[in-house]
Amino acid sequence: MAKKVSIVIVSYNVRQLLVQCIDSVRKALAGLDGEIVVVDNCSKDDTQVYLETNYPDVRLLANQENVGFARANNQAIRQSDSDYVLLLNPDTLVNENTIRETIAFMDAHPEAGGAGVRMLTREGTPAPESRRAIPTPWVAMLKMLGFTRRYYMSNLPWDEPCRIEVVSGAYFMLRRKAIEQVGLLDEDFFMYGEDIDLSYRLLKGGWQNWYLPFDIVHFKGGSTQKSSFRYVHVFYQAMLIFFRKHYSHLSLFFSLPIQTAIYFRATLALLQMYVDRLHHFVNPKKDSYE
Repeated sequence: MAKKVSIVIVSYNVRQLLVQCIDSVRKALAGLDGEIVVVDNCSKDDTQVYLETNYPDVRLLANQENVGFARANNQAIRQSDSDYVLLLNPDTLVNENTIRETIAFMDAHPEAGGAGVRMLTREGTPAPESRRAIPTPWVAMLKMLGFTRRYYMSNLPWDEPCRIEVVSGAYFMLRRKAIEQVGLLDEDFFMYGEDIDLSYRLLKGGWQNWYLPFDIVHFKGGSTQKSSFRYVHVFYQAMLIFFRKHYSHLSLFFSLPIQTAIYFRATLALLQMYVDRLHHFVNPKKDSYE
């Protein structure tokens, strides 16, 4: 008999965060017919041995290489048969009632294909990326110019359910029937952008995406080295993949400025990294006291 929910967590060198996440999920699954599946992308720390020794109830899929976020999630989705699949980042802590309340909402709203929740920062404030709009050329251009109100759907209230366009991959509850219709995560996205792409395909498939006022804490970036050059490359490459996949039909009049802006922002980000590293090299002691 199929389980109610499969919680899929993709990990890579974040054993301490992962353990805290699993402990919170265990509590949140109390009374639910669910399972926890960890897909480890060949961590260099002791993640795999630690899970096998201390968490025998967690199903571990151990990869021999880092296959990326989308492909790793798809591995677990294919090996599960639950009514719902929850994609969950390892740098999160789930409130005790959040998973149960999310499922109850989706049970009562069969048109909901995906749902996200209120992600709180370390300081306890709602993270704007809890609700996002599809980055159409216009919305993407506004965001890159610093006008983020439309992209983060800032007009919506925080304390009631609302229909949104993009569900964050940090906590993405998916209906099995919806995945079977629109397909799994696009593995062209190694990391970043796959949640936007899947959210967009759900909407195009006639499903609804929802924001729900149930809490998780998201230690944003805790599972990613955002100071690395690889991060900048992968992040902006994901933006280009999404744009070319869904908006390649637009004329150069629309597409060229967007692609130019993406490259421009990527260049600025790399330059900022050079400056930060140079500052740290010149003033290492000063940085340690700031």
